[in-house]
Amino acid sequence: MKAGGLPRSKNRIIAVMFIALIAAMAIALHLGRYPVSISKPLGTIFGGRSDTTIHSIIFNVRLPRILGAVLVGSALSAAGASYQGIFKNPMVSPSLLGVSSGAGFGAALGIILHVGSVGIPAIAFMFGLGAVALVYVASRLIAVKMDRILSLVLTGIVISSLFTSLLSLMKYIGDPYDDLPAITFWMMGSLADIKLSDILVISGPVIIGIGAIWAVKWRINIMTFSEEEAMSMGIETGRLRGIVIIASTVMTASVVSISGVISWVGLVIPHISRMIVGPDYRNSLPASVALGALFMLVIDTVARTAFPAQLPLGILTAIIGTPFFIYLMIKGKKSW
Repeated sequence: MKAGGLPRSKNRIIAVMFIALIAAMAIALHLGRYPVSISKPLGTIFGGRSDTTIHSIIFNVRLPRILGAVLVGSALSAAGASYQGIFKNPMVSPSLLGVSSGAGFGAALGIILHVGSVGIPAIAFMFGLGAVALVYVASRLIAVKMDRILSLVLTGIVISSLFTSLLSLMKYIGDPYDDLPAITFWMMGSLADIKLSDILVISGPVIIGIGAIWAVKWRINIMTFSEEEAMSMGIETGRLRGIVIIASTVMTASVVSISGVISWVGLVIPHISRMIVGPDYRNSLPASVALGALFMLVIDTVARTAFPAQLPLGILTAIIGTPFFIYLMIKGKKSW
């Protein structure tokens, strides 16, 4: 055992995950329609000499997508893992409280209003935050007659349904030859149009959000017990739940605003992490961050290299996530 009570073997496993992530990032720089040796992309990034074509490919296409995939995967996985802890339910995901449906409506509204490539992510981000804020306020009004967690979940379902209906309305009134294809493609999820400027914008919220959850990860362990038990151990459950919800919402809204809706990552990856390193959030949270980033990076690399046309990421994640979800339902273990 290491000082602090964490087995050294778990730390080694987590370290291997992060090393694998770094290696995958280096390999992803090499792969693409225009293959180049691994040494050339690395030399370009670290100031080596390179031709204009390689420089453009690395900094305008591959590096933004690689960093975007890492940020999206780590944010969704961390949010999903923390939600599954505070809601005491292994089947919840970051979209539970309506952030994805709110962001989807915001993006569709931005597309119809033709606000441009900067305005669409901004509106999506604001509506994602607004949807969760509406859920939180509405759940507070009904929590006096209902369990706090149950009121949040039910209100989240209602608000998600509302914004999904509004999204359908945007599809109905939008131009079927211009707006509708753009909305549909955005809802499928993609990193095809991501830029380094987008990375700079979302990296701050993602890092702060993961840092906030990281700081309270041992308290999330206690939240998996009943509300009364957690409070008897000195945990302010309402405050802790608020911290996790705010951090997860900011992360999810940030990445969804630039990637579109990418399902299953926040549901499946935390389960895989717990299978590998156990349910202790001091281990499973960093494992979820590393595995989520690695999974998203692999999916994006496959999407842009394995098919004649780039496949939307949401399709690939659903193809992988759906059978795994069915496997979890069949297995039905309560000792998650």
